[in-house]
Amino acid sequence: MHHIYHTEGVILGSRNSGEAGKYYYIFTRDLGMIYATAQGVRKMSSKLRFVLQDFAYLKIDLVQGRDFWRVTNASKTNMLEEITKKPENLKVFVNIARLLKRLLAGVEPNEALFGDLVNGLSILEKAEMTEDLRNIEAIIVLRIINNLGYIGDSAMLGALIKSPFEENILYEVAKNRGKILSEINKALKETHL
Repeated sequence: MHHIYHTEGVILGSRNSGEAGKYYYIFTRDLGMIYATAQGVRKMSSKLRFVLQDFAYLKIDLVQGRDFWRVTNASKTNMLEEITKKPENLKVFVNIARLLKRLLAGVEPNEALFGDLVNGLSILEKAEMTEDLRNIEAIIVLRIINNLGYIGDSAMLGALIKSPFEENILYEVAKNRGKILSEINKALKETHL
């Protein structure tokens, strides 16, 4: 009997597998980044077909197999559902997902990063202006690389990294975006990924 893990996760991408299956990149609250499969999910009769969508935030049940994880059940959280309906917001989400898939490897929980990601995506979901989208992307990326240990001590970045992730933080990002982007690029270069 396999242990069933109950957690929350954000699907960062997927690809087809076999006749009706799919593989998913899922960043979970309790397990970190995992690569999971769902058999038969592309069949019209599958109950998970419309739940397991790219960029969805879900409650998810997983079983660890010998080679990869298997999705046994999933349900919507009714959060972050509007991002995919706004092309510009979705584009920012896709960039963030691509970065996470590049930087996260293996099963290693990072609840602080998961919390920052969900809070940032909640703000991203409501954003309307292009300038806000750029600032939100900058702060989410900054917090991702900080949570992974790539940002050192910086007085300017300290408030952006440690303060609660709320909408008023966007004003601070707007004032210092050039410096923030410079720090982000430096940190990403140092990752060698």
